[in-house]
Amino acid sequence: MGRTIVIGDIHGCFDELIDLLDLVNLRADDRIVAVGDLIVKGPKDSDVLDRFIDDKRFSSVIGNHDRVLRQHWRGEPVRLTQAQKNTAAELASNRARYFSFLRSLPYMIELGDHLVVHAGVRPGVPLAEQMASDLTTLRTMGADPSQRKGTPWYDVYSGEKIVLFGHWPAADPRRADRAIGLDTGCVYGGRLSAYIVESNEFASVPARHAYDPPKRKLRRFRKSNADSPKS
Repeated sequence: MGRTIVIGDIHGCFDELIDLLDLVNLRADDRIVAVGDLIVKGPKDSDVLDRFIDDKRFSSVIGNHDRVLRQHWRGEPVRLTQAQKNTAAELASNRARYFSFLRSLPYMIELGDHLVVHAGVRPGVPLAEQMASDLTTLRTMGADPSQRKGTPWYDVYSGEKIVLFGHWPAADPRRADRAIGLDTGCVYGGRLSAYIVESNEFASVPARHAYDPPKRKLRRFRKSNADSPKS
C-alpha cells in the first residue's frame, strides 16, 4: 500500500518540493497532502500550483495566504501584502485555472486517526463548528489567537485525532501529545519538511535560498539549516 506524506508550508518553493519528493522517493501509489500556504513569498508559485492541479496524488488544505488570494479574486475587500500582490500578478495570466483550484481547497482533510489543517484546531470545539479563521490563523489561546503570545493551542488540545499543521515556523517540527507542526521555514531559508503517517517518520531538505528575508526571530533557520542533516 502507498504512503501518506504530509508536507509543511511550501510558499512557492517548488525546487525544494522536488528535492523533498526525490528524497522520499515518491511512488505511484503514494499520496501527498499539504498543510496549506502553497503560495506567496517564494519564487515559483505557478509551478507549485500546477503540480498540485495536474498530479492526482496531490491534495492540500487551504492556508491563510491561499485564502486571502481566493478572497481577493472573489472580489472581497481584503488587504493584500506586497508578497500577495506579487503572487496575484504572477498568476494573473492563468487566473481562472488557479482560482478554480483555490476554490476547491478544503479547510481540513481527515486521514483516519490524523487530521490536516493549516494553522490549528480550537480545543473543545467540535470539528464541524471550527471557525475558518482558527483553522487558517490560530497559534495560541491568548487574547489575539493569531499572535505568538499565549499558550500554544496544541498544548491544550486533546482531541481524538492527531492534528498535522503548519503556519507557525520553527527550526524543527513542533511536537505535542496530539499534534505535529510541519512548518520549518523553508521560504525563510530553513527547511521543507514532511511527515510519513504510516511509518511515523520525518524527512526534510534544506532551502536553496532564503527567498523572503527572515525576521529577526527566524534567523536561527540559517544556522540550523547549515548544521542539520538532510533527513
